[in-house]
Order: sequence, then C-alpha cells, then structure tokens
Amino acid sequence: MALSPRQSQYLRALGHHAQVIVQIGKNGVTDGVTAAVHQALLDHELVKIRVSGESPADRHEAAEALAEALKAEVAQVLGHTLLLYRPHPSEPKLKLPKEPKKA
Repeated sequence: MALSPRQSQYLRALGHHAQVIVQIGKNGVTDGVTAAVHQALLDHELVKIRVSGESPADRHEAAEALAEALKAEVAQVLGHTLLLYRPHPSEPKLKLPKEPKKA
C-alpha cells in the first residue's frame, strides 16, 4: 500500500505534534528497535522515531529498513525524525483521506 501525496500530507500533519515513541541509538536498527516499533505501530498506527546522531544507520536507510521489515509506509523523514504508518490489521483507528476521482 503506497501512500498518496494527500495521505502522506495528512499523516505528516497528525505526526507534527506527536511525541517520539522509539529512539534508534548507537547500535542502529536492531531486533529490539524493530520489535519496539512493531508494538508501537500496533498501539498507535502512526509512530514518530528519532535517529540518534551516534547511530551508524543513515536516517533514510533506517526508515526504509524498518518500513520493509514491518510492512509499513514511510510518511516522512525530516531531520533526525522518521514517521512510519501501518494500519491496525483488525481495527484501524486512523481514517486516511481518499484521492478525489479524476474527471
């Protein structure tokens, strides 16, 4: 499921005031970080992640690695902050806007 520009903008607006839930530290994207992000996605659907300056992983690489491992979508990479989205499998909380039909 790829996010449309409108959906991505909507998620970025929601994530603007969200608190960072997971931090990627000096060990990079580990199994523990992946498990924490997985649980956060189940709980919140939209997760803000901070990449430490000490992390060996580039912020874009970390975002793609987490998104691929967790079957999530990258809504934004801004500075040292990532925003990942994955709808809850049975009870989605966030309702994404639909693209208007083209004439």
